Order: sequence, then structure tokens, then C-alpha cells
Amino acid sequence: MPKLAKPLTDVQPKNAKPRDKPYKLSDGGGLFLLINPDGAKYWRMAYRLEGKERLLAFGKYPEISLASARKARIAARDKLNAGIDPAEAKRAEKAEKAAASANTFEKLARAWHANRLDEWRESTAKDTINRLERDIFPEIGALPIASITHLQMIAALRKVEDRGAREVAHRLKATCARVFSYANQHGIENRNPAADLKDVLKPMISGHFAAIAPKELPAFLAAMRENNARLYMPTRIAIRLMLLIFVRSSELRTTPWNEINLETGEWIIPWQRMKMGKRAKNPDPTDHHVCLPRQGLELLRELKTYTGNSPYLFPNQRDHHKPMSGDAIRMALNRMGYEGKMTTHGFRALAMTTLKESLGYRHEVVDRQLAHAQKDKIASAYDRAQFLEERKKMMQHWADYLDGVEGGAVIAGRFGQSAA
Repeated sequence: MPKLAKPLTDVQPKNAKPRDKPYKLSDGGGLFLLINPDGAKYWRMAYRLEGKERLLAFGKYPEISLASARKARIAARDKLNAGIDPAEAKRAEKAEKAAASANTFEKLARAWHANRLDEWRESTAKDTINRLERDIFPEIGALPIASITHLQMIAALRKVEDRGAREVAHRLKATCARVFSYANQHGIENRNPAADLKDVLKPMISGHFAAIAPKELPAFLAAMRENNARLYMPTRIAIRLMLLIFVRSSELRTTPWNEINLETGEWIIPWQRMKMGKRAKNPDPTDHHVCLPRQGLELLRELKTYTGNSPYLFPNQRDHHKPMSGDAIRMALNRMGYEGKMTTHGFRALAMTTLKESLGYRHEVVDRQLAHAQKDKIASAYDRAQFLEERKKMMQHWADYLDGVEGGAVIAGRFGQSAA
């Protein structure tokens, strides 16, 4: 019968001195402390499996105490009794932890993002990754996705919310939830702490884009006159055109000169540049007739003298081969004193309200001029240009109406009702 080892006392590992050769202090049950000539002390466990003697390492003393080493021995014995090699189990656990550490939130978010590129518009893809890089990756990007807690997720979103960007915080929450779900679907288990934060974030402030009311037009036009000297000439013209033709700002500032015929006054935006044409699914292949009024054509001819050498109507001031920045018009409106009161999208809301309520044009005619998506599937089957003649009259009426407001003699009348 083998001699039973006498359990160690707490002071024995502490007081063990190095010798010329490595030696052991046994605690029983296969557990021993190995003392090397350099004074380093290591916990080891000897065990037999399938007739072979094997060793299992538990760590270095005193980082691993005698009590901790004994707990590790008990856990190893439990595995042996279950027919599991504790050394193999330890290696598998270590590999699993390494894999978990490698599967960081940022790594999986970028994989998810790359997987969605085929169905996204370029601007959507860019905005999505930019938000993650700015607000999420610095907070939780380096963490293993399986380790991220609700509190960590909330803290990251709170920083966005606290700077007043509630809508961005909600969008990021939804994006992060999709990243966590993507990981789960690939067998990388996590708690998806972004999925059930329904009542944690402050609600988004509902409402439309800021826009002045029709009665505020005289003051707005006066502010434009007063600020002429402070604004870059193409920016001035851009604001005037936004007011006159109320296309989307992204469509206006990226317009190339070759889309416009200054001789005939025809401006047709190809469907590929329109919001509904850029949809990844079911794009609308309908070109948009801008229907330039006389005043709009005059502005474009004036603009040609400033930016005619650039591919774009509104080139970037630093690089004329790129379009104007998306913030240029917004910043100009802010300088005019309309920060929070008027946005680039607000020109569209202003035009729609005035054309329908003050000038009497039918909703569907105004809607076509705004290039809105048709909610009615039957209506969407018709060509957007079916109201073209009425829209041309409407746009000239709108331009004349603005001239009248600016000059103090408002031109109104419900001309839209009788148009064909």
C-alpha cells in the first residue's frame, strides 16, 4: 500500500527554501508543490489515466494559495471520476477563452457591416460605420462580445444621449442589437444587452424637420438680403434655389452641370441620383423633372459664372472636383440666425404647406414635384411626369409668389384647382 502524504500546513510552502535540485512537498491526493533551485514554487498534480502518469499545472505559489490549489485538485478529481482528462479540459477551456477574447465587438461589428454592404446605399453604409467608430468602438469595441454587460452597453449609449443626440443613441442601440444577434447566429453566444433596452433610453423627440411657417417668409427673405455680404456667393444661390425648387439638399449640391440645359431651361435629375432610385430594394426608375421657373434659370446662369469650370453646380471650396459639403447650407442658415428654426429639409415643408394652403394646388401635384414615394401601389404605377404641365405652372407661380412676398406685394390665388 502506498504511503499516504501528510497534508501540508500553511507555513510549509511559505518557508520552503530552494536546494541544488528541484524537490517536492506533497499534500496528498496527487497534489504537490514543486520548488525549483531558483526559488520559484509551482503547484502540480500527478494523476494516472489509461495506465499513464500525467501532470496538471495549477499555477505559481503564492499567487495560488494552498487552499486554492486544493480546490483545483478536487475539481480535477471530479473530472477524472467522470472520465474526463482534466489536462485536456483545461486546454480546451483556454482555447475557448482565447477565441472569446478574439471575438471582440468591433471585429464582429465590422464583419456584420461588410455582410450588409450589398443591400445598403453607400451613404447608409458610411453613416453606420462612422457612428460605430465614433461612439461605440471606443467604449466597448475591444471587449469580447460575450463579456459585454447591460451596464456597459447603457453607459456607451448614455454618452451619446447626454450630448443631446437622442435619435443617434436609438439608432446605435438598434445597430448594436443587430451586431449581437449576428454573433449569436454564428455560434458566438452573448446576452445581446442592446436588445431589451426599450425603456432605458430617453424617448426620441417626435416632430418634423425645423421649418418656418409661410407667415415668416418676409422676415426670412429679409434676413437673406441682410446676410448677402456674409455668405459665399454660390452658397447664397444654393439657398435661393432651395427655396425656389425645393429639391432635396443632397440632390442639389451633387448636381453636375451636364444635367442642366441652360438654353432650354430643362433640368432632369436621373433616377439613380434620387432618394427613391437609390433604394437597394425596389428602386424607383423615374427621372425627376425639376421644372425650373424663370427666376431659377437666371440664378443658374449667374452661378455658371462662378462655378462653371467645376463638374458640379456647387463644388467644394477646397476641392472643386468634389461637391459642396452637406453642412454648408445648414451652417449658412445658422449664420442667418435660423439655427433650430429652419433646416434644408424645411424648404420642402414650407413649399408644400404654402402651395396647398395658400396657392391652392392639389396634393398629388405638389407631391410629385417633391418626388415623394407613392404609398398607393396603384398610384405608383403611373408616371410621375403625368402632371408635368401643371407642375411647370405651379413652379412659376411659386417663384412669382416669392418675388411678391419679398417685394411686399403677395401674389396668391387658387390657380392649382383649375389646372389640367
